[in-house]
Amino acid sequence: MNIHYLLIDIKRHFRNFSNTLFIIGIPLLMYLIFGSTQGATDEMAFRGNVAFYVMVSMAIYGAVSAVVAITGVAALESMLGWSRQLGLTPMRNAGYVATKSVVAMLYSAVVVALIFIIGALTGAHATSIWVWLNSALLAWLLSSVFALYGLAIALNFRSDSAASVATGLIVVLSFFGNLFVPLSGTMLNIARFTPLYGIAALVRWPQLSGHTMNVAGGEFGTDSLWFVILNVVVWAAIFGALAVFGMQRSRRRS
Repeated sequence: MNIHYLLIDIKRHFRNFSNTLFIIGIPLLMYLIFGSTQGATDEMAFRGNVAFYVMVSMAIYGAVSAVVAITGVAALESMLGWSRQLGLTPMRNAGYVATKSVVAMLYSAVVVALIFIIGALTGAHATSIWVWLNSALLAWLLSSVFALYGLAIALNFRSDSAASVATGLIVVLSFFGNLFVPLSGTMLNIARFTPLYGIAALVRWPQLSGHTMNVAGGEFGTDSLWFVILNVVVWAAIFGALAVFGMQRSRRRS
């Protein structure tokens, strides 16, 4: 991996002010509206207050959006011939992939850190520092699953708008992943099989230990640890298979 190219790529993505503002600003704004107001800082939910719950949800959404944005652009660059251009340099494909992976995870780490810092300053509370650290670490690490999603969309829908479509679909998946509004009943049962649900449940595990919040009457349901892990593994495998299929198809066309 070429460190000079890595630094250039980091600067290039962070200089994209509109994209950075959208990826970081939207989840921050949503947290401030729904997490730091309306009594969310006063009501407890197991090992943290409701503000902490909302903060974690927005951190997941922001981290996933960041990773998808970077990987989608990377796949588009490859399709437009940038990989062939890099073939004229000492950098190999493995180095290019490693560079993009580092940039994506760095971008994701910045998003998670900023949202957690703002949350700490505006009333988000947990009963232990370990709840904070484990939630932040899981939000960051598990966002990497959606790197495969970004690649799968960009490689199978070969157009300039593929990265934007992939990022836009994250909004829909976040709703069905139980990130925006606590779901219940039939909607919750459907949500349990969607791509973001398992990630959200695992990131919330330090606070909720598998319980699900329910706006209907303030009741709580439960999820099994094996089920949410299986959800993450299965969707990671699906996204990985789609990414490989898209790459193989692009090579056949070329």
